[in-house]
Amino acid sequence: MHLNPYGEDAVNLAASLANRRPAGAEELADRCRAAGLVLEHPVTTQDLRRVLAALDEWEKVVDTADEHVRAELVNEMIAASAAYPRLTDHAENGWHLHYRDDRRPLGSVLFALISVGTALHLVGRGMHRLRRCAVTECTMIFADTTRTGRQRYCSQRCANRDAVRRHRARTAGLRE
Repeated sequence: MHLNPYGEDAVNLAASLANRRPAGAEELADRCRAAGLVLEHPVTTQDLRRVLAALDEWEKVVDTADEHVRAELVNEMIAASAAYPRLTDHAENGWHLHYRDDRRPLGSVLFALISVGTALHLVGRGMHRLRRCAVTECTMIFADTTRTGRQRYCSQRCANRDAVRRHRARTAGLRE
């Protein structure tokens, strides 16, 4: 099976932005550039507001456990972003698909990328592969891109912390 990296990159950017929301337009621009986005227009505070609103909608997708509700929410995001596929060859990078008009401001572009990228990730990897960390006090979001699809933690640190907690709970029960 061929997995679309466009979906993985977009959903990982969404998780990064949701986990640590950009404080200003310049930070948003820097983080988008670092993620490999080609910024064709200056980033404005209106773009930042649009992205933050998109992330609020996206987190509803993350936080629902019902896959039918999840699909409905993603479909609503795609419809609201007015995303449509088109072939493009900007910056001589070779032909590829974009899911938006190149003349759109960054806020609208990211809304389309996040919406379509999330849809591609969920249908390509599985509807359950977008969630928050299993450690109760950790609220980090991650996209499960593992081969087996059983990732439960946002990081190895949280996995280790939870393993230590479970071990201590088991051994405390044995000592009593």
